[in-house]
Amino acid sequence: MSLKKFSFNVIDKDKYSRTGLIETHRGDIQTPAFMPVGTQGTVKAVFIDDIIKTGSEIILSNTYHLMIRPGVDRIIQVGGLHQFMNCKLPILTDSGGFQVMSLAKLNKIDREKGAIFKSHVDGKEFILSPEESIRIQKGLNSDIVMVMDECPKKNNDKKLIKESMELSIYWAERSKNSFGNNPHKGLFGIVQGGLFKDLRKESIKKLIEIEFDGYALGGLAVGETQNEMFEVLDDIKKYLPENKPRYLMGVGTPSDILGAVKRGIDMFDCVLPTRSGRTGLAFTWEGRINIKNSKYQKDNLPLDKNCTNFNLKNYSKNYLNHLFNTNEILASMILTLHNINFYQELMKSIRSNIKKGTFNKFHDHYINKLWYFLNIDYFLKNTIRTIVGPLAQLVEQFPFKEWV
Repeated sequence: MSLKKFSFNVIDKDKYSRTGLIETHRGDIQTPAFMPVGTQGTVKAVFIDDIIKTGSEIILSNTYHLMIRPGVDRIIQVGGLHQFMNCKLPILTDSGGFQVMSLAKLNKIDREKGAIFKSHVDGKEFILSPEESIRIQKGLNSDIVMVMDECPKKNNDKKLIKESMELSIYWAERSKNSFGNNPHKGLFGIVQGGLFKDLRKESIKKLIEIEFDGYALGGLAVGETQNEMFEVLDDIKKYLPENKPRYLMGVGTPSDILGAVKRGIDMFDCVLPTRSGRTGLAFTWEGRINIKNSKYQKDNLPLDKNCTNFNLKNYSKNYLNHLFNTNEILASMILTLHNINFYQELMKSIRSNIKKGTFNKFHDHYINKLWYFLNIDYFLKNTIRTIVGPLAQLVEQFPFKEWV
């Protein structure tokens, strides 16, 4: 039996927002789609079968993390990442460029050699070239492969951003040459250019000339405001190919997703629902909840009384507050699953409203309600806890004002 070829088709449109279908030989992906992040071969605190039951149709894993631990050779031994982590879903792997920027120690960029860096785990030196990134992703046997790019931090130095964008184009071409021809997998180019419209347009033009199966937007969610991100999407939405999926990397909050879908984006990934779930933050249709807040000790209602999946509505806020305040593992499991389930409910509602031609009304109703802002108590305590380590108990006793 021959494998299904990678393909994408737009199905419905409501102004710039659109639904579509990505077909892979491991399964179809309805877009707009949110990809839970399985950083190191696992979506933290959740079984892969439960990920599937939330309606997730694709997950993301990280080349950088997997090349460091356990190493691609161990994964190749069992036939690839799907077998290694017992995952039946399609998998997208990133190239490692973002993690080199954000995690690696003493990283150095060499145009020909690639990224030279020391592991954040043990200080071991690695060289990640475009060819090596593609070799690793081929070994992982992922379904959607990302080109190697340089992902600079937010910077207003246009000359620096232009040089970085041009390097990413050079590496994209090398990545494509290394990838070769495989009609059963998708290779995505990554648009760079910071907040500069002309650089973004130039990047798109050159990537289209190389020709990819999809186009990702990199260099966002790196410190810019939401409005700045939306301005970039507004600037470039007319220039991205209509017949290829558009992926906004590392984004984001529910309101980020709503605003990006309005501007034509098809795919998203972010650690927010899982990381927040492990630290006591829940996403609901009424906004965000910090379940550690003492006011929930007398709240015997569920996070979402209308949620029927996994019997999540059987757990009260009172009980979840207790689990988090006693550091029970079940707390992270329940809230992570709740958050992923909420994100997939959001994506399903987005697709439904685009199909009905009512997305703009849906967007306007929820864009502010689902706005994510940090609880100052949560933010300050967790930041200081990270810094002071053993003195964390003193941090807990300090009376920061709680916003929720």
